[in-house]
Amino acid sequence: MDDVELVSLPGGRVTLHDARRRVQRTVELAPFDIAAFPVTEAQLGQMLGLGAPHPRHPAASVSWLRAVRFCNALSEWEGLDPVYSHDGEVVTWHADADGYRLPTEAEWEFACRAGSTGPHYGPLPDVAWTALDGGDRPHDVGGKLPNLFGLFDTLGNVWEWCWDLLDPARYADYRVFRGGGFADDPASVRAGVRRGGPPRVEHDDVGFRVARGPSETPDAAQGWSAEADRERAEVTGPVPFGWTPLR
Repeated sequence: MDDVELVSLPGGRVTLHDARRRVQRTVELAPFDIAAFPVTEAQLGQMLGLGAPHPRHPAASVSWLRAVRFCNALSEWEGLDPVYSHDGEVVTWHADADGYRLPTEAEWEFACRAGSTGPHYGPLPDVAWTALDGGDRPHDVGGKLPNLFGLFDTLGNVWEWCWDLLDPARYADYRVFRGGGFADDPASVRAGVRRGGPPRVEHDDVGFRVARGPSETPDAAQGWSAEADRERAEVTGPVPFGWTPLR
């Protein structure tokens, strides 16, 4: 198994925006580890027994459920406690476990920004693969400049799955992905842009990176909580322009 290179990030503060509800919240994060690169085709293939025609490309066309499965498999490979349990397609995060997992949305944005406050952590052509670069598939990881945390490809190349629900009041089980992809107009490749999709669906420009760091509580950590998910599922209101609700 090709090693997953982790970067240890300090605790800090990040402000997240909810476009539909027109609210923002500030999250205080404890220190955590996150991968320097998105999971590659080679790593995914080695862990799940899949082919890897482009070993250094970020793994794409990976559903959220498969990303969760990879995290548990990697945890078991390294002798760590798996973070997720399954009841059919219902996944529970045991936040007090020490294994690999998807980052929370707050962790992802904090890691992407690396202290920057604008839409990009550097000149976009230097840090992100977008439609301006051409090509019909992802590019090898690490081909652009990293941010100040030493993380590569958090903007562009492939969108990255997070743990969080996108908007449970409107989109049921849709999960968040962040960061923009190789075929996207630069307007979509910004640190604050959020999209999402069903956990079973594969997108040819969506992949993921892993994180680690347990919490003291099993059902809340790093800007996420099961209780907050239940509360958000009960909120109603207008859908932002360009969003299509499930109902």
